[in-house]
Amino acid sequence: MLATFVIGLREGLEAALVVGIVAAFLRQRGEVRAVRYVWMGVLAAVVLCAGAALALQAYSQGLPQRQQEQLETVVGLVAVAMVTYMIFWMTRHARSMKGDLERAADTALASGSSWALVAMAFLAVLREGLETSVFLLATFQNSRDNAQGALGAALGVVLAVALGYGIYRGGVKLNLTRLFRATGVLLVVVAAGIVMGAAHTAYEAGWLLAGQQQVLDLSALVEPGTVRAALLQGVLGWQPRPTLAEVLGWVVYAVPMLLVVLWPRARRTAGERAPQPVSA
Repeated sequence: MLATFVIGLREGLEAALVVGIVAAFLRQRGEVRAVRYVWMGVLAAVVLCAGAALALQAYSQGLPQRQQEQLETVVGLVAVAMVTYMIFWMTRHARSMKGDLERAADTALASGSSWALVAMAFLAVLREGLETSVFLLATFQNSRDNAQGALGAALGVVLAVALGYGIYRGGVKLNLTRLFRATGVLLVVVAAGIVMGAAHTAYEAGWLLAGQQQVLDLSALVEPGTVRAALLQGVLGWQPRPTLAEVLGWVVYAVPMLLVVLWPRARRTAGERAPQPVSA
C-alpha cells in the first residue's frame, strides 16, 4: 500500500502542479474561460488514461501463462524506464518548474492562444496518467493484495489533487526540490523492486536463464501477514528466496539511482536566484 501511495502521490502531484500553476496563472489574469477549458482538457486526459489502463489489464489477463510472464517483464522494464526518466528530469527542473510554466503561459496568452494552455494541461495529465497506469500495473504484478495497492494509489492521487487545488487557490506552498528528493528515494526503492520482479518473470518467460541460483533465504522475515513482509515485499519488492539475478538487478539499479537523487546539487552561481517555494 505504501509503494502504490507513493506512486499515486508522486505521479499525480506532477500533473496537479502543472494544472494548478497554469490555472492559478489564468485566474490571476482574469482568463475565466481559459480556466474552464483547462479543466475540460484535464477531464479528457483522465478518461483516456483510465481507458488505457483497463485495456492493458484486460489484454494481459487474456494471454497464455508464458506470454503473461513476457508481458509482465516488458511492462516492468517500461515502468522502470519511465520512472528513471522522471527522476532525472525532476532532479534538474524542480527548482525552475513554476517559473518555466508561468513564462510558457504568458507567451501563450500574448499570442492570443488559450488552446496552448489547454494542451499543456491535457498533455501533463495524459503523460503522468499513462506513466502511473504502467507503473501501478507493474507494482500490482509483484503484490499479493491488489485491493490495498489500489487503495494506496487512490489515496496518493487524492492527496496530489488536494495539493494541486491548494496551489490553485493560493493557500499551499511547496519546496519542490525537497519534496521530489524525498519521494524520489522511495520511488527508486520501489522501482528497484520492480527490476527484481522483472528478473523473476524474465526467467519464467524463458528470457533469463543465467544467475538463477538462490543466494539468500529471507523466509523467516517474509512471513505472510506481518509488517516485515509488507515492507520487504510490498515496498522493497524482495521475495523470500531471491536468486542472484534478482539481487543483482536490485543493487545495480538502486545504488546509482539513490546517488543521483541524494547527491548534493552543485552550488548556484552568484547571479542565480535562490529557489522559491511553489505557490499560486
